[in-house]
Amino acid sequence: MSAKRRENELPSLIIVTGLSGSGMSSATDAFEDLGYFCVDNLPVTMVSTFGRLMVPDGGKAPAIERAVLVINIRERHFLDEFSTELRKLSKRGLIPYILFFDASDEVLQRRFSETRRPHPADHSKGLAAAIKAERRAMTDVKRIADRIIDTSELTVHSLRHLIVQTFSGNPDNRPMKVNIVSFGHKFGAPRGLDLMFDVRHLPNPFFVKELKHLPGSDPAVVKFLKGEPEVTETIERVTNLLEYLLPKYQREGKSYLTIGVGCTGGKHRSVMAANSIGKQLKKLGFPVSIEHRDVQK
Repeated sequence: MSAKRRENELPSLIIVTGLSGSGMSSATDAFEDLGYFCVDNLPVTMVSTFGRLMVPDGGKAPAIERAVLVINIRERHFLDEFSTELRKLSKRGLIPYILFFDASDEVLQRRFSETRRPHPADHSKGLAAAIKAERRAMTDVKRIADRIIDTSELTVHSLRHLIVQTFSGNPDNRPMKVNIVSFGHKFGAPRGLDLMFDVRHLPNPFFVKELKHLPGSDPAVVKFLKGEPEVTETIERVTNLLEYLLPKYQREGKSYLTIGVGCTGGKHRSVMAANSIGKQLKKLGFPVSIEHRDVQK
């Protein structure tokens, strides 16, 4: 990497720092999903050493191409050694992007009160004094930051969305992955569902002698179900709802969404409905995977 980052070029090395309780650790999940190698609480004196993994000596291929290092005042040498380590990185041609997390004193007090964690700058003078002391100590670091994110009004989800939007390189076209699981209620609902639709109200091929032993993906079963107006209407209404909801989930920074479609045994109606819904969602541009959990039972 050159010593000067080109405009609009995504940084290969990001140093996340800021005030304790401002959301630094929460941001690492979003960076990991973007493909960054993340290290939390790295000793500051190891920063330049870590740089060798990204720009090795002798022209070798880098072991790590993109990384996020989270360093804050809990690391006792941070304030004394940070500038020195940045200069060492610069000599290697690495110019880290410094992302500083901030929040209001009131919000930080509330967060520490809710978690009951001790503030790292609290030296028996109380939480409010500790927050003010850390803010003063971090003034110079904040001054050199490439970007400051105030998380006072951000939720975990909106912070994630902001990180993805800023550092994905493709903020508007990074589709959420959708997994559709068909299942039988008599075997219990799958774990981890975000949304669940019950199709037990639909006509059941189980009671048709020629269809009883065929799966919901069989053309004969599909033809039977598509011939029932309430089946096509149900699938259309569910798909319309998902067409409305999925962009909302994606806007909140969700990378994966799992949808359950259940009937009694998980062999006929839920399988056909899951396949039909998945086909429509693919047309909307979402990567869709479909799993039929109970079709063989």
